[in-house]
Amino acid sequence: MKKIVQILPLFLLAAVLPAFVFSQKKTASNSATLHTATNWHIEPSLVFDTLCTLNVLSGDEFYVNYYKDEYARLEPALTPEARTALANLKRKIKDENKGIISAFLTLYFSATGDRTIDDMLRTLGDDTKMRASLKKTEYYNEPDWQLFQSVKPDLKTVFLFLKATKFEEYWKTNILPVVEHKIAEIRKDLPAYNVVARVEELLGIRLPTDELTVYILKYSQPHGIRITGLRFLTDASYPFKIVLRNAIHEPMHPPFSLATDSELRTALNSLQADEFLMDKVKNHDSSFGYNSFDGLIEEDCIQALEQIISEGFKVEVDARRRWKENDDGMHVFAVALCSVMKEENFDGKRENFRAFLIRMIGSGKLSAGRIKPIYDAFYAKPV
Repeated sequence: MKKIVQILPLFLLAAVLPAFVFSQKKTASNSATLHTATNWHIEPSLVFDTLCTLNVLSGDEFYVNYYKDEYARLEPALTPEARTALANLKRKIKDENKGIISAFLTLYFSATGDRTIDDMLRTLGDDTKMRASLKKTEYYNEPDWQLFQSVKPDLKTVFLFLKATKFEEYWKTNILPVVEHKIAEIRKDLPAYNVVARVEELLGIRLPTDELTVYILKYSQPHGIRITGLRFLTDASYPFKIVLRNAIHEPMHPPFSLATDSELRTALNSLQADEFLMDKVKNHDSSFGYNSFDGLIEEDCIQALEQIISEGFKVEVDARRRWKENDDGMHVFAVALCSVMKEENFDGKRENFRAFLIRMIGSGKLSAGRIKPIYDAFYAKPV
């Protein structure tokens, strides 16, 4: 998922263990300007896990369902002040702004060097460095910055509560060993997958770095979250193939720049005349995110690309099951786009993804009114 690029900070966030670094060379390169390796970094993060915990602590049933035992342990200790602050976070970020608490806050704090709760409290006291770092990415905008300002008092209350209840000590004693075990489990296999080179090949663009950093967390379910730099968050409970699919998916956010690309903007806007697609934009569980036309289109473009790459790596989930079950079946554009990509044998070599997308919409193969027929045909095919 997005909310999640272009700057890779020099600091390591909340790293308790040293990073594991691997490299897998690409066997052939289409262009000398593209990267030829993926240098993997796998790390734990106290800061990101703390921020993801706020989804659960808020009492949001969407997240409690994933962490019933953890919620039962943590909830009784909540003070009235902490409960009020957590309710405010949910109301402001999720209910009123259709965001995800963990995605919003991990993105912002990824623009800092914070490693502890005390560090985050100091950032709340002086966020000038955070703002300056965010402004170097395409994720900064004034409305979101003002939203962050509005929740700072509530965050301070919650951070002080977590500090008083020794959450850091609990995390280091009970959570870190689980994360360490997962890191040891997956570090053997990741070097076989040259994700950066394959992503660049399909997108037709050079990523800012060949260093891909995976933060393994305890409390990030059910999301995979992109943060600043070529870095993303995944969960220790996920099997290797899901972690790898997250690693394929997240670096592709964003696959294009709508803010400066008027031709692509015009092409994509034409899809708003598609009733089948717009029904999914307007009528889905907002807890999944993608609560705007632009957000859903970007996510579905990346899901289609990810499916193609995952199938090449032989780590894919069955496409029909995936798009019928994932996020209550809302990703209908991904189904149509992936179908057209395969029909047209899209490989990124003759044209980049942006050009392909514009051409498919303009040609009528993926225009408004075509998404449902392609979707229906996809599910009508015999297994």
